[in-house]
Amino acid sequence: MTLSTLILIAIALAMDSFAVSISTGSVLKQFHFKAMGKISFLFALFQGAMPVIGWYAGESFEEYIRDYDHWVAFVLLTVIGGKMIYESIWGEEETQYLDPYSFRKMATLAIATSIDAFAIGISFSVLNLEIVFPALIIGLVTFLFSFAGLTIGIKLGKAFGSKVELIGGLILIFIGVKILLEHTVWS
Repeated sequence: MTLSTLILIAIALAMDSFAVSISTGSVLKQFHFKAMGKISFLFALFQGAMPVIGWYAGESFEEYIRDYDHWVAFVLLTVIGGKMIYESIWGEEETQYLDPYSFRKMATLAIATSIDAFAIGISFSVLNLEIVFPALIIGLVTFLFSFAGLTIGIKLGKAFGSKVELIGGLILIFIGVKILLEHTVWS
């Protein structure tokens, strides 16, 4: 596999993390480089680790997970997105559901957005491709895209307030629906 192909795969995998990072940044509202670094690292860690886990799982485990991985991602993203929409319309300004300082909530989003990376790892295993270097590239690209998404989200959050949280919630639901459709209708 060429480096350019690997980078394109990494960019494609990082798109969900990028969109979620925009939503997260809109809630963060201020540049906190330490928090932004932690969030970006968490997304990168899961996005880079999932291909390795998938690679080791190989074909034997793939038949069990492929039947419901898209449902897990769909439910997680829809619940979080729905709560964001609810909070943007009826919640108080201080009670944002998408808490960028909550490890549990950020880890849930990181897992939900990295399930496709697990499938990539299985594909690499089936094709007898190396996994360590691709996983590092995927993690690095995800870190950069997540950090950029947080930055964009912060700027949008300052300009548009809770409307961005509403949009962020809709984005999360859209990503969940997209994952579900890719695995059910469009496959």
